[in-house]
Amino acid sequence: MKNISIKDIALEVGVSTTTVSFVLNGKAREKRISEDLKERILQTAARLNYRPNQVARGLRTGQTHTLGLIVEDISNPFFARLARVVEHEADKSGYTVMFCSTENNDEKASSLLYMLRHRQMDGFILVPTPGMKKDIQEMIVEQKPVVLVDRYFPDLDTCYVAVDNFNGAHEGVRLLLKKGFKKIGLVTVDSIQVQMQERERGFVSALEKKNGKADADQILRVPYDMSERKTVELIFEFIKKEKGLDALFFTTNYLGVAGLEALRMAGKKIPSDMGVVCFDDNDLFRLGSPSISVIAQPISTIAEKAVALLLGKLTGKEDPGGCHLIISPSVVEREST
Repeated sequence: MKNISIKDIALEVGVSTTTVSFVLNGKAREKRISEDLKERILQTAARLNYRPNQVARGLRTGQTHTLGLIVEDISNPFFARLARVVEHEADKSGYTVMFCSTENNDEKASSLLYMLRHRQMDGFILVPTPGMKKDIQEMIVEQKPVVLVDRYFPDLDTCYVAVDNFNGAHEGVRLLLKKGFKKIGLVTVDSIQVQMQERERGFVSALEKKNGKADADQILRVPYDMSERKTVELIFEFIKKEKGLDALFFTTNYLGVAGLEALRMAGKKIPSDMGVVCFDDNDLFRLGSPSISVIAQPISTIAEKAVALLLGKLTGKEDPGGCHLIISPSVVEREST
């Protein structure tokens, strides 16, 4: 189907393309275009199903009313819901959202960001990979509006919205300790990213306050790019090898799901043989039997705050309270503890 242009509308109505442009850009009154002609142009545009070229409009006005959203994995329930709320909040202010997944791959992330930057996005909400740091530094220098979500770079001065990962993990381990579990294992992602480092630090801190130490053999770090099958097998081996483990704390929901399968393979019953807490919720944790205790992230609040910060940067109405937001997660106690 042919794309309808303002030239097509002008030919249909019998006026100049300039007149059509003035009407479509809301300048009919300013340019003293009659109401009758304005209505004829608008009706013709609607009948021909005219859709403005946002890139061309962006070149003229400097704005496309489009935001770029880059997440880690859109199939992950956390990021899927985050994207949905970002899209909803942006739509309320007249913005559309183009989103992509990095799969935590630095090369792919850099390529996606390059593509979005050259598609005239007005602003960006990013869940960055470690290798995106240089790109984000360039965006800061270029004064591109950007907000980081879920993770950030402590030495980069940019806006971000994240949860209190340290205290969230700390409280999750405290819940297990309070319920009488003594030797707790940590299953986490082998990552230098700040959110994973903080969750591990919170785990270690809680054990040190209770027992005075956290043994290295109680921690399993799983490579991010490991397949689901291999991840289950690795957790299974960890459970079988570490004698005396009576509880597990998982730092992500996908590790938690893999962990439940590994526990079933090992013949461990929850919570009689093994207590379980997972950082971040999942429908499987809520609806399964037994249900799984979690550290729940306020995903809607995170997304809403991120969009508000970005729109504040775009409109020059930035929050005087600052743009480094750390939000508290909540402990949801269920049958697994």
